[in-house]
Amino acid sequence: MVILDKGFFMRRKAIALVSGGLDSLLAARVIADQGIEVRGVCFVMPFASRDISAFKGRVREACADAGISVSMVDISEEFLQILERPEHGFGSNLNPCIDCKILMLRRAREIMEKEDAAFIITGEVLGERPMSQRKDALNRIEKKSLLDGYLLRPLSARLLKVTVPEKEGIVDRDALFDIQGRSRERQFKLAEEYGIREFFSPGGGCLLTDPEFSRRLGDLMGEGGLKLDDIKLLKYGRHFRLDDGTKVVVGRNEKDNAGIAALKKDHDVLLRLKEKTGPCILLRGQLSPLNIEKAASLCVSHSKSRNSRLPEKIRYWTDVMDARDICADPLAMEEIEAMRV
Repeated sequence: MVILDKGFFMRRKAIALVSGGLDSLLAARVIADQGIEVRGVCFVMPFASRDISAFKGRVREACADAGISVSMVDISEEFLQILERPEHGFGSNLNPCIDCKILMLRRAREIMEKEDAAFIITGEVLGERPMSQRKDALNRIEKKSLLDGYLLRPLSARLLKVTVPEKEGIVDRDALFDIQGRSRERQFKLAEEYGIREFFSPGGGCLLTDPEFSRRLGDLMGEGGLKLDDIKLLKYGRHFRLDDGTKVVVGRNEKDNAGIAALKKDHDVLLRLKEKTGPCILLRGQLSPLNIEKAASLCVSHSKSRNSRLPEKIRYWTDVMDARDICADPLAMEEIEAMRV
């Protein structure tokens, strides 16, 4: 339970969790339209988007369109600890939605106290998400976040218990909403009324809800000790497992190639076709001659030379000043698929 001084309720300021999605923007705007100062906070982690820089830019644009100020707060390291062992489990993929929301709200509570704000706003809608937005889950999240009575969900507030700011007259409960379920019809209508045009499409966003990305992450988690650099690499290319401690990432296009090369660590090996254009290959783990040969063959297999009857020259290096060459043939499709993550 939050314990605050007697002057608490004279402060007409709230902290809103915003993600760029329509629900969070509407929730913030509903409260701002009651004459309450709203400070938006977007919590950022590597799973928010494949391109975090672009994600931040889009969130800022969406908040500006809705008339909400926003600041970015990175919670990557804290989230990785939760991801390895979420107290409330995972959703349909590797999305620990309840634990994620609790982490964000606990951080928001710290910001609320620092900013001298009165309560916290989220865009959660009762029944919209099967794991984290059932009534029992919403109550559990509020309790675990140590925000009993100080967490307002404006879009579904009239279906939920009365919060402290409503009881004290800071917020007019009659001006809040009773939206529930997965239909977004009422939200889209509200967006038109408020003139909100910039927002993320429903169902997008978190990579942890994506089956392919979750499969790659699950493979990485099998190695133990998640690290940010390894997670960033999951966003690029095709992934292949050579053995328990070794994987190969194959670029699919120039963007992938650049991203893979930028994430190379000191002991990784990069491989490319020596005399032709083709994918950038990263080998991470056991750098045995056999694994280098397999990586080289994957390089050929994913190039225009895959149907050639002659071996191709592959250049590989940990330090570009000490590059070496190897000849490699493409692999059979069955062998490629057996290694695919």
